[in-house]
Amino acid sequence: MNVIDYLHKFYNNYEGEKGYIGFTENNQPIPYFAENKSDYPVIIVQYAIHAREYITTYLALKQIKDYIKNGKFGRIYFIPMVNIDGVKICLNGKHFYKANAKKVDLNVNFDARWGKGEFNLKKPADENYIGEFPFSESESRALRDFTLLVRPDLTISYHSKGEEIYWKFFQDECRLLRDFAIAKVVSNSTGYKLKDTYNSVGGYKDWCIEKLRIPSFTIEVGDDNLTHPIEKENLKQIYEKNKNVLTDITEYFNND
Repeated sequence: MNVIDYLHKFYNNYEGEKGYIGFTENNQPIPYFAENKSDYPVIIVQYAIHAREYITTYLALKQIKDYIKNGKFGRIYFIPMVNIDGVKICLNGKHFYKANAKKVDLNVNFDARWGKGEFNLKKPADENYIGEFPFSESESRALRDFTLLVRPDLTISYHSKGEEIYWKFFQDECRLLRDFAIAKVVSNSTGYKLKDTYNSVGGYKDWCIEKLRIPSFTIEVGDDNLTHPIEKENLKQIYEKNKNVLTDITEYFNND
């Protein structure tokens, strides 16, 4: 059973709130799952926006189960696989593929200094192509619209690899202090180091920080020595480092 089949099976068996945030370019539904422990904080966690990083989908499904069992606070929306079309391409043999079905890198397709990144490409490619305009792709529009509907207090994007946390995107000093405090919670929970990004723009995290003015984090899972796509045999180690992060964040908000 591949990761897409596993996700569909999980969806069919899930008894809580579930649905679709929208559809991919190839008209595949993009599922979400919601768990409600309290009204605050509201969090969106999205995974596998890059095709070859589908190890994060397996992590998502384990985190959902954990949050059902151990979560005390918050309302969390989990989107385990944003880029279903791209994952299919990756599973069919293009192992290093990151983009969607139209060869657009979804994580440079958001309206946050779009097209000004150091590695941005202006033509279709397996990675780094920005698209014809911001939100040109069904998947990025779906994630945008769902985020605007939910109006979260915080978002998390799971990627692989490197065991790093990205949390900055041109915040003012006040928001930098606010976001750094939460970033330290994430770092302490996972053991991952905080890192600045330079000349990287147009991502979901970037858009959430710049346009919605909320804290937003990219968590890169998996040792940097691993190769893409990270195999499921590495899931246990990844999970152990990330199993408490959502409960730690929601407890921080409720103790703040």
